[in-house]
Amino acid sequence: MTLATLSDVLQPALRGGYAVGGLVTLGWEDMRAYTEAAQALGAPLILQAGPSCREHTPLPVLGHMFRHLAASVDVPVVAHLDHGYTYQECKIALESGFTSLMYDGSRKPLTQNIDETAAIAEMARDAGISCEGEIGFVGYANGDNSTGTDPDEAARFARDSGVDAMAISCGNVHLQEDKQGGLDVARIKAIEAVTDLPLVIHGGSGVPVAQRMQLAAESRICKFNIGTELRMAFGQALRAAVTADATRFDRVQILRETADPVKAAAMRVLTAFGAPDLRT
Repeated sequence: MTLATLSDVLQPALRGGYAVGGLVTLGWEDMRAYTEAAQALGAPLILQAGPSCREHTPLPVLGHMFRHLAASVDVPVVAHLDHGYTYQECKIALESGFTSLMYDGSRKPLTQNIDETAAIAEMARDAGISCEGEIGFVGYANGDNSTGTDPDEAARFARDSGVDAMAISCGNVHLQEDKQGGLDVARIKAIEAVTDLPLVIHGGSGVPVAQRMQLAAESRICKFNIGTELRMAFGQALRAAVTADATRFDRVQILRETADPVKAAAMRVLTAFGAPDLRT
C-alpha cells in the first residue's frame, strides 16, 4: 500500500526542488492510466476528484477506486478531494478514505474563507490526513475572471487557516486549452516571502511547460493541477477509436484504446515536474 497524504508528497518535493502532479480524474480509464504513468516513472501522484467527477461517481466509490489504485503500485499516491465546497462534502470524502481535502472558499470574504478552511483543516488533522486551501480566485477560460492573490491576505490565510498547502491565483486559469499565457512570477515571489507553505497552482494546463519546469525546480510551487490537457488527450483517443470502425459498439473495446495515449500524455506531464524515481 503506497497511499499517502498531501504532506507526505509535498514536503519532500519542497525540499528536493520538484513538483507533484495533481491529475484531475473523471473515470476509471483515466485514473488507471495516470497511476500506470506514475509507476512507470517512479513519480509521486495526486489523484484528484473534482466536482464534475463527483457528479458522475459518488465519493465512497471514488475513495475505493483511488485506494485500490494506490495499492497496485509502489509510488506514493494521494487520494485528493479537489474543490470541496462544504464541510459535509469534505467529511464524506474523509469517511470515504480520501487522504487529502481541498476546501475552496476562494469566492468568500477573507475572514469567512479562513474560518471555514480552518474547520476543514482541523478535521483533516484530527484524522491524520492533509488539507489544501485557496486564497485568491482562479477564474475559468470563457468564464469568471480571476482575482489575483494578495500577498498580505496570503500571509494571514497561511498563518490562521492551518492548511498544509495553499493554492494561489497568479495568472492561472481553469480549463485553458492553450499554453500561451504564463504565471506572474513577481506575485509568486511576493507570496513566497510571507509563507513557508508549499504552494499550489490550479489550472496548470494553461501554464507553458518550460515555466512549469522552472517553477517546480526554483520556487515553493510544489503542486500543479493538470486536467484539461489530459482530458484533451483522452477525447482525441476516444474519437479516433469510435470513428475507426462504425460497426463497433462494445464500450470496453473502445475505451481500451484510450489507455496508451492517456498514459503517454500523463508521463509527459509528470516528467516535466522533475521528481526523482521513488520506486521502492
